[in-house]
Amino acid sequence: MTEIETKTHTLDAAGARITYDVRAAAAGDPAADPALLLVGSPMDATGFATLASYFTDRTVVTYDPRGVGRSPRTDGATENTPEEHADDLRRVIEALGTGPVDVFASSGGAVNALALVEGQGSLVRNLVAHEPPSARVLPDREVVLAVCEDIHATYLREGMGPAMVKFFSVVSRKGPFPADWADEPLPSPSEFGLPTEDDGKRDDALLGLNMRTCTGYLPDFEALRAAPTHIVIAAGKESEDEFPARAAAEIAAALGTGLSVFPSHHGGFLGGEYGREGAPEEFAQALREALRTGE
Repeated sequence: MTEIETKTHTLDAAGARITYDVRAAAAGDPAADPALLLVGSPMDATGFATLASYFTDRTVVTYDPRGVGRSPRTDGATENTPEEHADDLRRVIEALGTGPVDVFASSGGAVNALALVEGQGSLVRNLVAHEPPSARVLPDREVVLAVCEDIHATYLREGMGPAMVKFFSVVSRKGPFPADWADEPLPSPSEFGLPTEDDGKRDDALLGLNMRTCTGYLPDFEALRAAPTHIVIAAGKESEDEFPARAAAEIAAALGTGLSVFPSHHGGFLGGEYGREGAPEEFAQALREALRTGE
């Protein structure tokens, strides 16, 4: 197996110090295949280990988003915005010094990458945005935004366990949210192996830093259509009718691109990271094909 050299770098951003990793290509033509930037949020770089292993012919860049892992916030802020994340991505791409990159972005990372292309499209050749959870594009947007607000408020009031139970109920639901969602019974956190007691911490990247701002993002469709970037909006085959996949379908329709269906689920690129298995080999092949459509 070819040994891939990985170098870790840090850079200063407004209110944060960002850490990113560059895995040098083992082969390939950098002129034909620019660096591939893999973007998640709140997931850090470790979640892309398996997916990156299928792209040894390209330079692959991963990073920890602000407030996660090796990229601490330095300003004490309690929430991130997609615009802040987009500016961090801009800084990483410019620090590479190689010109425009290709980007695969998943979940909240897809929201942040869309925000990047809105303002800095010249930095991105191709963007594959996988299941961006933008509640504001949904027909049931008011209810979904209220649900996300309630998750955040529950976290601040009661801690991680009760908030994560509500989050799990959101991501597993098929179809629109009913108006009486707040009356639905919920299981105990212990049934999911979650803590039942509040540890007092309020720095969780999902529930605290990004929940409201990520789901509250509304794409600037005019800016996205005007950008030089080739944009592919994707969702997992098994994710059909779930919140992030529904949002992806609405964004694709608004852009007039059509929705690309990828193998597996919301974390289809995972190969055991965080105890979750997707279909990473098939996912990587679908990603290659999606990137080729923009060449």
